[in-house]
Amino acid sequence: METAINQANSSHDIPLAMLVESPTNPRQHFDEKGLSEMAETIRKVGVYQAILVRPRAEKLEIVFGARRYRASALAGKDTIPGIIREMTDAEVLEAQLVENLQRRDVHPMEEAEGYKRLLALTEPTYTIEQIAAKVGKTPVYIATRLKLTELCDEVAAVFYSNEIGVGHAILLAKLTAELQVQGLTACFKEVYNQNSDKPVRILLPVRNLRFWIETNVLLLLKDAPFDKRNAQLVPAAGSCVDCPKRTGHNKLLFADLGKQDACTDPRCYQVKVEAHIAVTVAASPKLVQISTAYRATAEGGSVLPRNKYVAIREDQPKDKEQAKRPEFKTCKFTAEAIVAEGEGQGTMQKVCTNSDCPVHHPKAKQEPRNVADNAKWKAEQEKQRREQAVSETTGIRILAAIGSAVPVRLLKRDLLFVVERLAAMLDERRLSIVAKQHGIKKQNDKDSIAKLFSAFLRRSEESILGRIMVELTIVLAAARSNAPILLKEAAAVYKVDTEAITAKVKQEFAAKEKARTEKKPPVKAETAKKSGTAKKAA
Repeated sequence: METAINQANSSHDIPLAMLVESPTNPRQHFDEKGLSEMAETIRKVGVYQAILVRPRAEKLEIVFGARRYRASALAGKDTIPGIIREMTDAEVLEAQLVENLQRRDVHPMEEAEGYKRLLALTEPTYTIEQIAAKVGKTPVYIATRLKLTELCDEVAAVFYSNEIGVGHAILLAKLTAELQVQGLTACFKEVYNQNSDKPVRILLPVRNLRFWIETNVLLLLKDAPFDKRNAQLVPAAGSCVDCPKRTGHNKLLFADLGKQDACTDPRCYQVKVEAHIAVTVAASPKLVQISTAYRATAEGGSVLPRNKYVAIREDQPKDKEQAKRPEFKTCKFTAEAIVAEGEGQGTMQKVCTNSDCPVHHPKAKQEPRNVADNAKWKAEQEKQRREQAVSETTGIRILAAIGSAVPVRLLKRDLLFVVERLAAMLDERRLSIVAKQHGIKKQNDKDSIAKLFSAFLRRSEESILGRIMVELTIVLAAARSNAPILLKEAAAVYKVDTEAITAKVKQEFAAKEKARTEKKPPVKAETAKKSGTAKKAA
């Protein structure tokens, strides 16, 4: 042993029985096929490059060359050429990293574990920048590789088996463990082929996963209703400013997720929103609490549902017609409210909750009692009904034309995800409008239009789903704003001729009205005269 150490830096044959593998070796996975091929080469020509070892108690620890050591044992060799050198733990880690980075078959996870061990050293200490300089990489590269060590077990196993790429793994590693598992499903799409009943998983590009994260995970902190600097709002979470899960906190790590400062932990964000609401309501017990959700609120609760208030918009109306709408007007009953449930949760809004308010809750006009005015009133009502029918039919036709102009862009899984959630936000009447565009109708009272529509979506191709997504978006937005203006804007985007559609609908309604009038039997003058005389006598 002493003779071997004295010959440090010179290569000589070392018995395999004297060698032990290093516990800090970044390479932890060895390809059996590759080892067999190397063993066959060693049998024929031996080991070309000597391994590096250091003395450890009664053994020699392999600094690098574990693969050659294993292949030599597999080839039945008793010795292997090696260099013995006295080395510190830090020097061993450095040597292992530099050596293994030159090998193409080292897994990124093994590389990341090596960086982590080097960063954990107390003597000497290393920074990310120093490690980057040592191995000839950028600090961003080292920071993202280090993040791979935070992958949850399920994702790490999929990554080690090369089912996902390093780009997917890096994006997933930036999320919480729960979101990593959810994001893993967004990395694949399932397709059916004619020869199998089971779906085949296909790995999607990294950009699909990035889109999923941006739309389902990232929450822009500039839109947060709570004070981002308040560390006492949720003491366990602390301040958003100092949070490592904030994209702006570590620009080396989150450079690929855009420049906007965002939260990557939706659960923590939601807890802070709820705490903000509780603190605000406790400070102002009389503050009105409202729900912007379309679902029913808890019976007897303090949160008002949508039909119990009118939200007053702060933006300016686009035209005179829009200015007449109740939501653009104020009244003496206007009060501050906080959104306790639904979209915009935690934000403040002005509302009118008085059901007797003549501005926001005008009473319906009573039917006139005067018989002479009654006919005029009914005629006016009939005229309004016809105009509304023409307007609704025109809107539906324009919606159909816009839907036909929608191109295919997203994948079926992405489209289905968006469409199902949009459909869930519509009431049955509005959902039926879209469903009728695609021939979906209830056959009996027991049928549910929502279930029929959901089943249709899962059978549909990408082109149909893309069309439905735009249609649902328009119908949903129309419920909250001026529907004719919205349709006009959408029609402009998809180059739909609204005037031609409007003219055609009017012609159809005029033709129906004419046909209906012609079917009525003509009233004879003599009969009409007798009827008038009888009325006078009465």
